[in-house]
Amino acid sequence: MALEVGNIVEGVVTGITHFGAFVTLPGGQTGLVHISEVADAYVRDVKDYLKENDRVKVKIISLDKNGKIGLSIRQVTHEGPRRRHRDARQANLSFEDKLARFLKESDERQSDLRRSTEEKRGGRGSRRGPEIW
Repeated sequence: MALEVGNIVEGVVTGITHFGAFVTLPGGQTGLVHISEVADAYVRDVKDYLKENDRVKVKIISLDKNGKIGLSIRQVTHEGPRRRHRDARQANLSFEDKLARFLKESDERQSDLRRSTEEKRGGRGSRRGPEIW
């Protein structure tokens, strides 16, 4: 089986280091799951999540010309049925509908950001320093 970026395959954890885990893929090739791609949560120690000989599903996220294979466990768990369903729903929208949705969400984020910034500064009309009369 030819490996391609985006494929999800099953492999076996063959080694664990402080920076990630090595996984042997079908066909005998070995790739690395970097510590940042092990789980959604902060991973202090890879051994808290994986152990040698674990069978894991991984997504191929990079292939370079030197033969290095970048893998992710985290991205496999993100691709659940909800995400695929939502993407399929958005694919049926016209460009204008997608743009309108984007603008609405952007405006909401901007107003939330402005509101939180004002609260940190003390709101509108707050005085900052000593008054000089």
